[in-house]
Amino acid sequence: MENSCKNVYITTPIYYVNDVAHIGHAYTTIIADTVARYSRLIGADTFLLTGTDEHGQKIAQSAEARGKTPKEYADEISGKFRKLWDDFDITYDKFIRTTDEEHKIGVQKAFETMYNKGDIYKGDYEGYYCVSCETFFTEKQLVDEQFCPDCGKPTNIVKEESFFFRLSKYEDRLLKWYEENEDCILPRAKKNEIINFVKGGLKDLSISRTSFDWGVKLPESINEPKHVMYVWLDALMNYITALGYGTDEKNMNYWPAKIHLVGKDILRFHSIYWPAFLMSLELPLPEHIAAHGWWTRDGDKMSKSKGNVVNPKEVADAYGLDAFRYFMLREVPFGQDGDFSQKALIDRINSDLGNDLGNLLNRISGMSGKYFDYKVTSKDVERFHKKELDEVNEILANVESYIYKMQLNRYLEDIWKVLTIANKAIGDYEPWTKMKEGKEDEAMALVALITNIMARVALLLDSVMPEKISKIAASLGIKIDTVTYKKLLVNKELLEDTTITKVEQLFPRIEELLLEQAKPTDVSKTETEEKSCKNESTVLEEDNLITIDKFFETTLRIGTIVEAQEVPKSSKLLKLQVDLGEGRNRQILAGIKEYYDASSLVGTQACVVANLKPAKLMGMLSEGMLLAARDENGLSLVRPETSKKSGTKIS
Repeated sequence: MENSCKNVYITTPIYYVNDVAHIGHAYTTIIADTVARYSRLIGADTFLLTGTDEHGQKIAQSAEARGKTPKEYADEISGKFRKLWDDFDITYDKFIRTTDEEHKIGVQKAFETMYNKGDIYKGDYEGYYCVSCETFFTEKQLVDEQFCPDCGKPTNIVKEESFFFRLSKYEDRLLKWYEENEDCILPRAKKNEIINFVKGGLKDLSISRTSFDWGVKLPESINEPKHVMYVWLDALMNYITALGYGTDEKNMNYWPAKIHLVGKDILRFHSIYWPAFLMSLELPLPEHIAAHGWWTRDGDKMSKSKGNVVNPKEVADAYGLDAFRYFMLREVPFGQDGDFSQKALIDRINSDLGNDLGNLLNRISGMSGKYFDYKVTSKDVERFHKKELDEVNEILANVESYIYKMQLNRYLEDIWKVLTIANKAIGDYEPWTKMKEGKEDEAMALVALITNIMARVALLLDSVMPEKISKIAASLGIKIDTVTYKKLLVNKELLEDTTITKVEQLFPRIEELLLEQAKPTDVSKTETEEKSCKNESTVLEEDNLITIDKFFETTLRIGTIVEAQEVPKSSKLLKLQVDLGEGRNRQILAGIKEYYDASSLVGTQACVVANLKPAKLMGMLSEGMLLAARDENGLSLVRPETSKKSGTKIS
């Protein structure tokens, strides 16, 4: 493990001030903060940027609806974002607002530079515009001739004078960049989606508006006072204006960004428009543009109308901020959609944090106190436990690569492999037996081995759970800093003599839900009828090809069938109660009646699509789908080769 970074610049999206922060915003920001904390630990000069996007027609309309000026409304919502990140102890170096004067100056300089280069020209625009998405669409892209393909809301035909950016000019250069930089877009599967879009041909981009005035004005040198900049040009420039582009440029040494973190819904803007703008400005391109998935709640899409939106502050207050951070990073591979449930969070707290981590610290304290008056020396660790040390060093040698490739769940998985080695060693070597046999040096070596492993784990987990890890570090008598990191993880040295200090239980066991559950809502009649028609005729019968990015959006889990009944008046459907390890059974209607007797399924396991939106079939709710294969010999459910714990993820 080596420090491979010098300057590290990490950005979140700047969050649009049309609503308060939700779990998706928290997820992005926690990832960014974790990477920034890790970068500082390994000695990198690190700059973390977050902030708010405050211009555009949608903001002006939202403000008017509330009887406020756009600036008053933006001040209010932006303040809530900043307060939440402060409450979450996010270690940002700058919180930028697109209403900042320095930002406006920088954006105007960028516009003027691209204009003088010939990459911006004046023309007329007519197209279908979605106010909610701040995006134009062609007629072919619309749904039912008028609705936005992204959010489903009605579009408006807009015809106005506009300035255009010559996006088409950069088509070949973009494709070359994608080809030559394997990890420029993460996960890699997302890159194929972008490449295919660009290969379909890029049209020049309308980058100014005259139909509203809440935005950054064009430079005075262009003498077009009625125009304001398109919100996406304005917003994307924040990544360089925050470093002083166009003003003092004092922090431009951090450019290019190592990681731009974005949600998958805005990947196209960041991986096509943004690099094209940078090419025009003759600035280096970012190293990674990383797009994460969305979050559902208990398998259902979150929305205000359903009353199931997760408030991240409420969750953190109830279960602890560090536990919430750990859950968000561990629960789902980056790029895939995740599902938040209190039961899953509690399971992580009780099992991973309470049993594996917290209990191991208690055992160190207990053994060192009982046998050695809390004094620990590492002088015989290599003599008796070279095998375990080598295993630990081999695992930890690769963790840094996971951090910067956004594989944070794998980062944590490997750390937990190390904790498993430590916990197993106690059972294998039984220090209590060593003490009875008079082998105090062997018992001490084992306690010191566990202490050294915990010290390395603490260093690596500090970026994930800083508050709890500070207590672990105090207990072990170590400092969480670059010097200790280099000593224990880079040079693989062992701790000097240390004294263990007892600490309170870090992760008390949780036996019941601490927050009120979201209330389930019925699927709309129109959606029900549509899904009923589709599922009755096509379930398990078609082998439709999908792209790899679509596959990674699917959550597959092992389910145990605990009840099975025939559905009256249906020749195809069985009604199943399936345990997915969620604390309740899911009802799934499966079109397998022709091939399976209901009684034969009880107690068996199957592979389940767990994040399928609930639908009603014949008036009954179905909350998932079983996977099956069918040919001329009939249909067979896809099952695990050996029995697995209910809810186990399939990957």
